[in-house]
Amino acid sequence: MKRNLMFILFTLVVVLLIGFAFAGCKKEAKEIVIGGVGPVSGEAATFGQSTKEGCELAVEEWNAAGGLLGKTIKLIYQDDKGDPTEAATVWTKLITQDKVAAIVGTAMSKCSLAGAPISQQYKVPMISPTSTNPKVTEVGDYIFRACFIDPFQGTIGAKFAYENLNARKAACIFDVGNDYTKGLSEFFRDKFTELGGTIVAFEAHPTGTTDFKAQLTKIIAAKPDVIYISDYYNDVALIAKQARELGFNGPLVGGDGWDSPDLVKIGGTAVENGYFTNHFSKDDPRPIVQEFVKKYQAKFGKVPDAFAALAYDAMYIMLDAIKRAGSTDPEKIKKALAETNINVVSGLVTFDKNRNPIKSAVIIAIKNGQQVYQATVNP
Repeated sequence: MKRNLMFILFTLVVVLLIGFAFAGCKKEAKEIVIGGVGPVSGEAATFGQSTKEGCELAVEEWNAAGGLLGKTIKLIYQDDKGDPTEAATVWTKLITQDKVAAIVGTAMSKCSLAGAPISQQYKVPMISPTSTNPKVTEVGDYIFRACFIDPFQGTIGAKFAYENLNARKAACIFDVGNDYTKGLSEFFRDKFTELGGTIVAFEAHPTGTTDFKAQLTKIIAAKPDVIYISDYYNDVALIAKQARELGFNGPLVGGDGWDSPDLVKIGGTAVENGYFTNHFSKDDPRPIVQEFVKKYQAKFGKVPDAFAALAYDAMYIMLDAIKRAGSTDPEKIKKALAETNINVVSGLVTFDKNRNPIKSAVIIAIKNGQQVYQATVNP
């Protein structure tokens, strides 16, 4: 009797375990898990927050429209803290533990360069919303991006400074420890020189510094018509304030790292007469842009920046590729991504042979504390 009771209990336990396992598998089968990565904390926290919100809005819309391949989309978003080591850690977790089908991330080039080799190793497709360094997609054929790259951005900045601002002498200041800022200044320098201008100063500063007066003193002594500041918004604001304090009243030009509401909060009037290249403007009259702005404001109570728009676009591009692939098989997703031809908020997107998008850029001015749309520049 005792033996029979033990056998019955054992059988019940086995049945329950099998049932739980089956239920777990069944639940998992109802979801397609997508990873998201961005710096929600750290030196570029506004970038990560905007990226997170853009991803969330896109996933919410797809789920409201019926999901993907008959399943609900689950977004698991990780904070890389703007640190490459942390980026590698969360990338590995998303792939090996969370079993994501794809990754949308991250914002900063230095962190994407840490995550991309892991995506390539495990053959998990990724698309970075805003990492503009050319090296990112050079990692491998599973790596895509939704933004234009630094050579294009640096070229547009140089042309704008030379042709629109009539600058003939320019100076550059950049973070020597950041691939994005260093590369952007180099591309600006090369194009400005090609156009016939002169780079009178090319000054690097250490990562994390808050006192730029040694570099700015050299720059201002060289009497540039314009200063190109390729840093992120927090450093840009401090550099602008210190440049104005040292007597420079000319225009400042930079890249998409300027795009944050904190630029004006920190820099105040010092960033007036500032211009930067960007991927998106809330004032673009295209209906798809205005509809996105309306939906984003309704959900988050604020105007979207380019990081939010590009994350929204990147998620749409990835989900559209999975839909066209008809599968979460990584090889099929990769192939579908390469064949992308989709109209999104930041424009019509197709990919070149290096998995970089062919798309337009905009110039934005800072006037009276606001971002003001200047022009759209086509590739």
